[in-house]
Amino acid sequence: MKRILLFLATNLAVVVLLGIVLRLIGFEGILDAQGVDLNLGALLIYAALVGFIGSFVSLAMSKWSAKRMMGVRVITQPANSTENWLVSTVRQQAQVAGIGMPEVGIFDSPEPNAFATGARRDAALVAVSTGLLNSMSQKEAEAVLAHEVSHVANGDMVTLTLIQGVVNTFVIFLSRVVGHTVDRVIFKTEEGHGPAYWVTTIVADIVFGLFASMIVMYFSRQREFRADAGGATLAGRQAMIGALERLQQRHSGALPDKMAAFGIAGGQKPGGLKRLFMSHPPLEERIAALRNSVG
Repeated sequence: MKRILLFLATNLAVVVLLGIVLRLIGFEGILDAQGVDLNLGALLIYAALVGFIGSFVSLAMSKWSAKRMMGVRVITQPANSTENWLVSTVRQQAQVAGIGMPEVGIFDSPEPNAFATGARRDAALVAVSTGLLNSMSQKEAEAVLAHEVSHVANGDMVTLTLIQGVVNTFVIFLSRVVGHTVDRVIFKTEEGHGPAYWVTTIVADIVFGLFASMIVMYFSRQREFRADAGGATLAGRQAMIGALERLQQRHSGALPDKMAAFGIAGGQKPGGLKRLFMSHPPLEERIAALRNSVG
């Protein structure tokens, strides 16, 4: 759960920073009602502005931050047969999927993993770990690449950003409505906002943020099933199943927190509420879904 919460915290950090900046320049002053009424229209505009800007800033920086965080070496000129195979495979899959050629990179990690990210379908990044190249057969690695190319073709990064922007908006909006109500009704603040507003808003941000995270993670799990199906179409169903089984055998390590939702690997099947915060379905469920698929 820690790595998922930290991944979501990246978005929250941008939202909080924007909120502070807008507060300092006086934008949020239009929300400080002088009576008991709250300007809900202005509040919704403010919440949408902060919520969506935070998400789109994260999306715009996704390739740059992924390269730095993971130490990705982008292949500009293949130096050996493996790199040549990687680039040519991704190029072929991208053509079939109808997207522009992504950048292809390798990052050093003993664990098998891969990820795709980028703000546009025609300007994405697909990267694989050295551990994946060393532990998987070429057919299995091809299936992993197909899974990541399918993420790009499905527009998953943009869709996840839009969903995150929507839930950010409602978290900001509802937390301030709750804070305003507590401040006016319980603490009887008659003008502006008192300390109770800020304390209640922070607590509500956390509570509503947890529920919002469940929504985002639900979508993230569904997109993994779709990317698996896309990978099966591009590389063959048995190859996709074989790649997931290999990951299962190796107990693939997690990517760093911010990239957790963008990798191919999934964890073991959890119990209780932890499942609601998973970015990936358990590997056994993904394998079963492919086995039960038609065609």
